[in-house]
Amino acid sequence: MLGSAGRQATQLHDLSLSLGNFFAAGPAISLPIFTGGRIRSNVAVQNARWRQTQILYQSTVLNALEETENALVNYSQEQERRDRLQAAVSQNRTALELSRELYTSGLGDFLAVLDAQRQLYGNEDLLAQSQTAVTTNLIALYKALGGGWESFPQQ
Repeated sequence: MLGSAGRQATQLHDLSLSLGNFFAAGPAISLPIFTGGRIRSNVAVQNARWRQTQILYQSTVLNALEETENALVNYSQEQERRDRLQAAVSQNRTALELSRELYTSGLGDFLAVLDAQRQLYGNEDLLAQSQTAVTTNLIALYKALGGGWESFPQQ
């Protein structure tokens, strides 16, 4: 509810508490009739911002899922590679022992021993690299999942 009060006179000395006083009270309504579509355009802008936020959120979730999936696949594949290399190193050690026995008994040459050593050392090097990659991939997986764990599981 709004109201107004005042005095009215034609000359300054006539302003007194007399007949020139007026008072008014009543309800007031204010409608934005001539806004030129400003309200509709503001609503459209806010809807566009909301849609942009939704798309950004969806993109973030999809990127996180992709990163997690890639980390899981890399970790799994590197574990399989490490297991194959461990088996190869074990077989190379057996081959080295057999070639040494053949050499010491006079049934083989020293070149076979050197070749077995070369293969063993090469696969041991690859195994060390693979073990490092497994650990690195496990860290990437924890990072993709948000991290925060206190300890890593035993491999």
